[in-house]
Amino acid sequence: MRHTLIALALALPLVAQAQTKPPAGSFEIKALTPETALVAAQAALASCRAQGFQVGVAVVDRSGLTQVFLRDRFAGAHTVDVATNKAWTAASFRTSTLDLANESQPGKPMSGIRSTPRMLAVGGGVVIEAGGSIFGGIGVSGAPGGDADDACARAGIKAITDKIEF
Repeated sequence: MRHTLIALALALPLVAQAQTKPPAGSFEIKALTPETALVAAQAALASCRAQGFQVGVAVVDRSGLTQVFLRDRFAGAHTVDVATNKAWTAASFRTSTLDLANESQPGKPMSGIRSTPRMLAVGGGVVIEAGGSIFGGIGVSGAPGGDADDACARAGIKAITDKIEF
């Protein structure tokens, strides 16, 4: 009797795991909670602010839909669209906008993607991914140059890494 109970106790996690698999013909995705997206945006904003930069920060889901947008009080009006489009570009193309800026220069094979609506080939958009899943993108606009925007975006991701690693 005791061995039967132990065997059942060991098998329960396997039964529970089997029941949580998606049905055939479908799949599961991982998504950021609004609270986690907000933490990333706040960390990116704080990183830029600590360097004296007034920026806008957007976090989008894997489909490119905005989850969070924060704009510092003196960030330019353009930062709303630019940060959002950087995040959208990173999520859509599943690569950083800094890398896309380099790979889509005139004369390079990928130069044609620059004509895609909303696509921004300027540093500051970074894919949010962990554990083999893409969660979305984060975009920063308003720091002096794409490298600085990129660094602030990465600070935002770093702030949530422990929440999304699995």
